[in-house]
Amino acid sequence: MLRFAPSPTGFLHMGNMRVALLNFLFAKKNNFKFFLRIDDTDQERSNDKFIDSITEDLKWIGIDYYKTIKQSDRKSKYREIFEKLKNKNFIYPCFESPEELALKRKILMKQGKPPIYDRSSLMLKKDQIRSLLSSGKNPHWRLKLNNETIKWNDMIHGDLNFNNLSVSDPIVFRSDEMPLFTITSVVDDADMGVTHVFRGDDHITNTAAQIKLFKVIDAKIPTFGHFPLMKSKSGKGLSKRTDSFSIRECRKNKISPIVILNYLKKIGTNQPMEKFENFEELVKKFDLNSYSRNSVFFEPEDIIRLNSKFLKNLDYINVKDKFNVTFNKEFWDIIKSNIDSIEEANDWYDILTKQLKLKEKIELSNGFKKIILESMPENINKEFWSTWTNRILKNTDLKPKEVFILLREILTGKKHGPSMNDLLTLIQKDEIIRRVDLNCEEKNKII
Repeated sequence: MLRFAPSPTGFLHMGNMRVALLNFLFAKKNNFKFFLRIDDTDQERSNDKFIDSITEDLKWIGIDYYKTIKQSDRKSKYREIFEKLKNKNFIYPCFESPEELALKRKILMKQGKPPIYDRSSLMLKKDQIRSLLSSGKNPHWRLKLNNETIKWNDMIHGDLNFNNLSVSDPIVFRSDEMPLFTITSVVDDADMGVTHVFRGDDHITNTAAQIKLFKVIDAKIPTFGHFPLMKSKSGKGLSKRTDSFSIRECRKNKISPIVILNYLKKIGTNQPMEKFENFEELVKKFDLNSYSRNSVFFEPEDIIRLNSKFLKNLDYINVKDKFNVTFNKEFWDIIKSNIDSIEEANDWYDILTKQLKLKEKIELSNGFKKIILESMPENINKEFWSTWTNRILKNTDLKPKEVFILLREILTGKKHGPSMNDLLTLIQKDEIIRRVDLNCEEKNKII
C-alpha cells in the first residue's frame, strides 16, 4: 500500500508531482494499492480550490487511485491518540514561545552546535506545570525520544542511523492541540496499512521521529525511501506558494502529459530524456537502483525543449486526438517543425486564417509599397516567396535579410518563424495584398 499526501495550501509543482509519480510507479510495478490523502489539518491555510486542482492535475497526468481520505475528517482519531500518548507520558508539555525557541536555535548554531531542543520543559516539576497552566499558558506537546538509536535501511540512501543526541524531540501537537504532520501521517499510515513511503530527503529527520511514533502506537513500520529533493536552478527547493512552474501552468500551456511523465521519472537517472516512453513502458522500466542520491535540478527550459521535440514527431491524428485542435493536417505538417507548443501552433493558425492588422504600421520609403505589390507573382505555390523576394531585390538597394524580415513582419507581425515558402501557401492572395496595403505606410526611410 502506497499513498500520495499533499497539503492543499497551493498548486502542485514539479517536485510534488515527482513524489506522486514515483510512488504510483512503484505501486504499479509491484501490484500494490495506491491512494490519495489530503493533509488538510491546517484549516487556516488549506483551501478547497487547491484540493480540486490536485485531483485535476493527477487525472490529467494519468495517476489514478482507489480512494481519497482527508485528515480533516479524522480529528477524533487524532484526539484519541493525543490522550493515549499523554496518559502514557510519551509526550510532554512545552511552554516556550516561538520567539524563545528561535533564540535558542540561534544561540546553538552560533556556537557551532546542532539546533537540538534542550528539553528544558521536560525538567519542569508538576507544580511548575500547574502554575504555568493556571496562568493561561497553553503548551505545545513534544514526543519524548529515548536513548535507543533510530535506524532503518532506506531504499534510496541505504542504512541510516540517528541517536538521541542528533534529533530534537519533535512537536506533535500545537498549543491549540492541533496535530502536526509528524503524528497525523503516522496515525493515517498505520490505519491504512501503508507498507512503503517514498518522499523527498528533506523528510529524513521526520522519518527518524516517526519510526519512534510507529513503535509507540504499536504499529508496523513502513519501508521508507527518500529521493533527493528537486531544486530550482538557483538551488532552492520548489514551493507551492511561489507557483514554481506548477502543473496547472503546464496544463494551461498545453505541455503534453507524457513529456512530464518521462521527465519526472527519468530526472536523477542516466536514462535518455529524449526517448519518450508510454505509461506501460515507464512502469516496466521503473528501477529504484537507477536513481542518484544527489540533488536534482529542475530547468523549466528542459520541459519546453522536450515538449517541442515530442510535438515535432507527432502526426496530425495524434495531435487532434490529444489536444482537440481546430487546424487541419496541411497546416500541422507545415508548422510542426518550427513550434515549441500547441499554443504557439494555435497562434500561428490565427495569424494565417484571420485578418491581420498590426497595431503599428511598418514604415516604408516612398514608392516601396508599389515595388512590393508589382513584384508579386500571379500564382501562390512553394516558389511564391522566393520569386517575390528576388523580384523585389532587383528593384531596391536593401540587403536580402532586410527584405525578408520586412515582408515577414508585414504579413505575420513577427520577425521570425516558420519558412515563408510554406506559410504563404496557406494564405489567399487577396489577403496577402490586403495585409501589404493595411500594415505598412510610406515615409522617407525604411525602419
